[in-house]
This record gives sequence, C-alpha cells and structure tokens, in this order.
Amino acid sequence: MNPIRIRPWLVAILVACMFGAAARPAAADDDPPSRVARLSFLRGSVSFQPAGEQEWVEAVANRPLTSGDSLWVDSGGRAELHVGSTAIRLAERTSLTILDLSDHTLQLSLSQGSIIVSLRHLDDDDLFETDTPNLAFSLLRPGEYRLDVSDDGGSTAASVWKGQGQATGGGRTYSVIAGQQARFTGTEELGYEISPVPPADGFGGWSSERDRREDQADTSNYVSRELTGYEDLDDSGRWRYVASYGMVWEPVGVPAGWAPYRFGRWVWIEPWGWTWVDEQPWGFAPFHYGRWAFAGTGWVWIPGPVVVRPVYAPALVVFVGGSPGVGWFPLGPGEVFVPAYRVSPVYVRNVNVTNTHVDVERVNNVYRHYTTQSPAGATRLTYVNQQVPGAVTAVSRETFVNARPVARNTVEFNREEVARAPVSHMASLAPERGSLAAGRPVPAAAQPPAAARGRRVVSNRMPPPPPPSFSQREPALHVNPGQPAPRSEAAPVSRGPGAAAEPLSPPAARGEPAPVARGGAAGQAAAPAPANAAPVARPAPIERVGTPEAQTNPPPARTPEPHPNVQIAPPVRQQTQQESQEEQRKFDQWQQQRQQQQQKSSAQPGAKSQEKPQEKEKQPKDKPTTGRPPQ
Repeated sequence: MNPIRIRPWLVAILVACMFGAAARPAAADDDPPSRVARLSFLRGSVSFQPAGEQEWVEAVANRPLTSGDSLWVDSGGRAELHVGSTAIRLAERTSLTILDLSDHTLQLSLSQGSIIVSLRHLDDDDLFETDTPNLAFSLLRPGEYRLDVSDDGGSTAASVWKGQGQATGGGRTYSVIAGQQARFTGTEELGYEISPVPPADGFGGWSSERDRREDQADTSNYVSRELTGYEDLDDSGRWRYVASYGMVWEPVGVPAGWAPYRFGRWVWIEPWGWTWVDEQPWGFAPFHYGRWAFAGTGWVWIPGPVVVRPVYAPALVVFVGGSPGVGWFPLGPGEVFVPAYRVSPVYVRNVNVTNTHVDVERVNNVYRHYTTQSPAGATRLTYVNQQVPGAVTAVSRETFVNARPVARNTVEFNREEVARAPVSHMASLAPERGSLAAGRPVPAAAQPPAAARGRRVVSNRMPPPPPPSFSQREPALHVNPGQPAPRSEAAPVSRGPGAAAEPLSPPAARGEPAPVARGGAAGQAAAPAPANAAPVARPAPIERVGTPEAQTNPPPARTPEPHPNVQIAPPVRQQTQQESQEEQRKFDQWQQQRQQQQQKSSAQPGAKSQEKPQEKEKQPKDKPTTGRPPQ
C-alpha cells in the first residue's frame, strides 16, 4: 500500500475546498427532505434503478432511497423498505417506484405485484398514497394495508386489516375500512366488489412476523421510532450508560479493525451528494443520525435527543485529504455537521439539534466558519475523533468515486500529519457513473417486464418529474466537485440530448450577522454532552425543533411538470341513486359474510383470525443482506 503524504500544496487545496468562493444565499426550497427510505431487507433477486437512469443493478441493503428510485423483486424474492416507523414490504414479482418522498408526502407507484404497508404514525398534514394502473389509494389512518395489482394491471385489490383507506378512480371514490378487501377492475369506469379480508398467505405471515419483531425492539426505549433503522440495533449490540453521554449503543461482533464509516462504500445520491452505505446488517441508523465517540476500549453510538423525527444526513463525518486520496473520521458528540449541499440555515440547525446535544449558536458559528470566512482569517476547528487512533480511514480517489468497498481498499497514511492537517466539511470529488450504485448490472431477466415499466398509474396529485439523467447533470457536477446541483436549479426532464444543469453554488449563509457562541470561539472543543433527554409525551412536527427563521416574500409556487408515468384521476362526479343503492347492497353483503366468518371461527377453537396476517409458513430468521459486492 502506498502512504498518502499531506504536502503543503495539498493543504492549500484543502483550505480552498473548505472555504470556497463567494456564494449566493440558499433558499428553503433547496433544502432536501428530512427523511429517506431505507432498503432494510432483501431476499432472492432484487433489482434497483436509480432515479433518472435506465440501467438496473443489484439492490444493496442499507441503500437510502428517495424520489424517483425504483425496485423490482423477481420470482422467489422479497424486500422491505422503512421510512421512519413505516414498513413497506414487497412480494415476489413486484414493481415499485417512489414517486415522491418529502417531509410530509410518501407517494408510491405500484404497477405490478403486492405490497403490505404497516403505517404506525400519520400526522394530520401527512399524505400517504399508492398509485396503481386503475386507482389511487390513500391511507387515512395508521394501520395495516395490502395492495395487489394483477400482472396485466387490469385489477387492484385493497385489503385493510387495521385503519381506513380511500380509493379514487373512474370518477368515483370508495372508502375501504378495517376487515374489508375491495377489488377494483377497469380504468375509465371502475367495477368493484367488497368481501372480508381473506386468510393470510405466506407473504402476509412473513410481514406479520416482521411487525412483531419491531414491536419488541428494546431500542425504541432510547430513540424515536421515526429514526429510520432503529429496529435492527437490538440484534447486533447493547445499550449501556456512559457518563457525560447518557445511554449509548455499542456494536458487538464487528470485524477486526472496525471503525465507524470503514466497512461500506461511498455512493452519490442526490440531492445530498456523497452518501455512506454501510455493509453491516444494522448499518443505517448509526451512520445517518447521532454521533460516535470512543469510550473506554471501543466505539459507542450516541443517538442524541429523542425527537419525533431526527433529520437524516448522508454521512456525519469530517473529511481530510484530497487528490490523490481522501480520508475521513466520524463527528463526535456536540460537533457540528455542515452539509456540502446547499441548504438554508434553518436546515443546518435542525439537522444538528435533532441528532446531538449542541447549542444553536454554536451551530450558527461553525456554519459561518465554513461558508463565509476567508482562508486568511480562518480559525482552525478541532475535532475529538481526529486524535483517536484508528479513527481516520483513507482510500484512493478511484475507490471513493467508484463505490468500491472501503475496508478492502484502504491506504496507509502518516497519522501525525493527518492529525495536524486542516479538515473540510466536504469531499471535493466529482462523481462518475460508477458512483451511482454499489451493485452490479443485472440481466434483462432480472428486470421488471417491459409492460410494467411503461405502465402509467392513476394519481390524486402530480408528483415531481423524474430528474435529469446523470449524463445531463455530469458537466455541472464537475464545476464544483462534491456539490450536487440545487434542486431549484435542476435541469428539466429531457429524453434526448440536452443542456446540462446550471452551475451550482456552494452553501451560503443569509445576510444576518453571526451570533457569538456562548461556548467560546468556533474552534473551541465542545463541552461534554448531557445525558439523553427523556422521550417526549407526544411527537411534535420537525418544524418545531430549533429556531425557526421568518420567511418573508416567499417565492411563487411553480407549476409542476407532468410525470410521464402518471395520469391524474378524473374529477369525482356526483353519485347516482342507483350507484348508492348498489353500494349499500355490497356493504350489507360484506357485513353478513363477516358475521358468518366470525361465527365459524368461534365454533373452531384455535382457528386463525382472518383480520390480521398470521404466520403460515416457517420462515428462517430474517436479517438484511448486503448483496454481492461489485468485482
């Protein structure tokens, strides 16, 4: 292995990367979503298509998914997504696309196959909608739901074990309540039948077992259930108390030489940019939330305050080094994360105060240190983990930008020089096509059928259009390496050759004067974090966290561009008397059938309920797999 030497010319490059050029103020519209979907489990052949791309690759567990990403589960496979406490499980031969994932919206496209949704929490202003080829199905209450779309897209069955849903299509709306299965056929006009929820099959039983596992998770005593990935920590570590930090989580059974952000790879995911994808089965929550500290003889993860929804971050690290290589180490308790992507000051505060115990004024100071000071007047920031032996990981540029496994490709470096070297909040490396996914390309046989890929779905709302392809964005990404294009400046969708997105600008603070931190200068080490706060009695919206910034003269709303695979449901028309009578007849028939089922079940001791999925086939203990690494 070749050692990386920190030379004077490299120091100059680092300083330039840290402070950048003059920047324009960032608008709140450029803030990325505060949450993502996690690919938490996969079995068998599961393929993934990044937003805006045509190529399908092997899906890899712990990959963050966002708007525009697609999954295909082939015959014999299964997969599971988590968005906070919400679980979305995919059966075999299922084609699913995330149309829109934002702070309050989760909109899915199900063009073929079956999904089960366990919705644990739904705020009044939240929208959860699944669009199929003949209807849009909205989840109105927390509960358990199943949707089945036929291979030809001609029918959709909506089952509700708990909760309430609403189907919209063909100019009508239909309410589906707990205990009902509604089957819809047609497109221009929907025909429908309602019946009791049928007995659970193997897919329903597997989903029920996964739910019971989450219900019993001890980690929910220490973090919010809206912290994506919490459910996998119980099997791979233990909680203990550490003075100054409170309750911390300690991983067990990690590989030799393990350190945070070493066993995994870097992937380019917009709008965040460089994103860490860990290969450990539990490797999501501790790498996108909280902070790491070296306590006693090993590393511990400190989740920070318990809030309703911690703000997701692509990787909570500090970078050191540059061409020909790059290194990094984890942020410690109370240390400030400064995004490489352009965001508002409100976002910077929220992504920090929801993930570690830190004063808001200190967040403001460190943010301005990186985004407004000139190199000549810069004050050196200090980070506790930079001095911890074995904390810094370094790789070559080729390993970093091509999403190669880090642990098997690390390089040696002079520890003393790295400990003294300047640090940066970003890796100033432009992505390449190989940066988009960690999995290998899959053959056509492992991709969704052409009919399912091109099938349009019916929706109540128009989601954002797919982003430009990487080839369209690539020129702009080389203008400011390491920074994704702001969402408000993204190029419009084009299926043919087109112009690249506008050059992007580095993060910038607004024009208000910088406050003086009570803890001292920006470079002063943070005080030890207090013990973890107790869980709040009732979750509060994320907007209540931190110090809101007054919004004056908000920009006018932009007219959304149409999504090529989405059509808006026709306006709901007035129900005729005949339709109303028919609906009453079907409801009465369902009630009668349900009563007969309940009487039959009562007469058979030990009979399984049809109202909730039960395990019907013996399943091996489920743990996420990391997929096969690229060769």
